[in-house]
Amino acid sequence: MAKRALIVTGGPEFHQPQEIGALLAWLLGREGFEVEQYGSWDVFDDKEKIAGLDLIVPNYTGGTITASQLDNFLAAVEGGTGVAGLHGGMGDALPGEQRYQLMVGGVFTAHPGNRFTVIFTDKNHYITRGLPDFTIETEHYYMLIDPSIHVLATSYYGVHQPQVWRPTFMPVIWVKGYGRGRVYYNALGHTADIVKLPEVLTLMQRGMLWAAR
Repeated sequence: MAKRALIVTGGPEFHQPQEIGALLAWLLGREGFEVEQYGSWDVFDDKEKIAGLDLIVPNYTGGTITASQLDNFLAAVEGGTGVAGLHGGMGDALPGEQRYQLMVGGVFTAHPGNRFTVIFTDKNHYITRGLPDFTIETEHYYMLIDPSIHVLATSYYGVHQPQVWRPTFMPVIWVKGYGRGRVYYNALGHTADIVKLPEVLTLMQRGMLWAAR
């Protein structure tokens, strides 16, 4: 029986949500998933449907969700539904919803600087195995993070006043648990051209497979 995935796509056009949603659906489709795409969080009113999913892919920068819809989302993940996503579509979705942000493991705050190296810190994980570090020119997300996440890749941040007051390393890719569900996040993916990079496509394909129930 095919696994079931749901992609919620929307938000500002500068993130090219429709194009990225199509890429993510294509990746899942070639792995045999049945994929549905929705343009709002209203589908989360259907608690039974959401609980039966194998994977949820947030691809909606900003947006709003009702308390009951978020309850159904988090209950599904706690029960074993996986979550996987990238960039603002997951890391800057549902602003102000701290329960959602805790499930994700971090939240976007700023992106000073735009050229950096993705440094794999766990080279033995299924998602990263065999991949070399790579340099990329795109938005460099600076995030507030849950210290319990398992970081798969990080990046170096020099001083960028006023946001970054001293040099540090910032997670780029991580995984975590939420109840019985697995959560995968990748901060790359500002536009479809970034998602199409071979390294990012591989990371997203593996990340979604890993997270799925």
